[in-house]
Amino acid sequence: MSNSESLRTTTIKLFRTGDHDCSYLPDRQSRTLFLDPELNYDTRLYEELTQSGFRRSGRHLYRPDCRGCQSCISARIPVNDFKMTRRFRRVLKKTDHLRLEIAPATFRDEDYALFERYINERHSDGDMYPASKISYQDFLATETPFSWHLRYFDQDRLIAVAVTDQLHSGLSAIYTFFEPDIDYLSPGVFSILRQLELCEQRNLPYLYLGYWVPGCQKMQYKTDYRPIELLVDGRWQRLVTRD
Repeated sequence: MSNSESLRTTTIKLFRTGDHDCSYLPDRQSRTLFLDPELNYDTRLYEELTQSGFRRSGRHLYRPDCRGCQSCISARIPVNDFKMTRRFRRVLKKTDHLRLEIAPATFRDEDYALFERYINERHSDGDMYPASKISYQDFLATETPFSWHLRYFDQDRLIAVAVTDQLHSGLSAIYTFFEPDIDYLSPGVFSILRQLELCEQRNLPYLYLGYWVPGCQKMQYKTDYRPIELLVDGRWQRLVTRD
C-alpha cells in the first residue's frame, strides 16, 4: 500500500507493510510505514522526517504505523538540560582511558568481526542472528553524508562501535555493539554519554534515542536520561517522572 505526504515543499511517497509480529510487546501485531526506497533523500528531508517520528535502518527511513497502538514513542535528550548523576559520572570516570576515533560509516573487517562476536554471543535469539557481512553492511555500514562510526579503543583493541547520524538539530543514536566481555565498563551507558558530549562540542541541541516503548523492559533504560522529551501528538513534550 502506498501513501503520499507533503513535508514543506517536498512530496514523498510512503509505503506500508502488512501486519507482522511486534518486536517489543508480546501478543501484538505491528505495521511499518517507510519512505520510498528509491528516493535518494538528503539530510534536510531526514531531519524533517525525524521530527515526524521516523527512524533510520540502513538506507530505509521508517516509523511504526500499527492498528490501534501508539506505544512506540520517539524520544530525545535535550543536551543543555541533561542531568549528570553520580552513576553516570562513575561510568565516565572508568572509561576516560578509552580512545575515540570518528570514522565514516563504511565496512571495515575489524568492525565486522566485533559485530559478529556481539550478535552471536549476546543476541543469538534475535533477528540478526547469525551475523553476516551482508546484513551488517545493509544495516550499519551504509555510507551517507550524515552517518558516522564512533570507534572506541582500549589501547589498540577495538572494544565498541556506536553508529550515529548527525542531523541539523542533533545526533541520532542508531546502534551500538561491543565486546561481549566488557559489561564492567557499562558500554551502552558510556556510548550515550559520549554522544551527549559530542553534541555539546558541536553545539547540537538534542540526542535522539529512537523509540521508547512503555511496557517493554529493554527500552526502559531510556528514561534514565533526564530530562527526556517524547513526541506525542506531533509535539515534543518532556516526560514528567517521579524520583
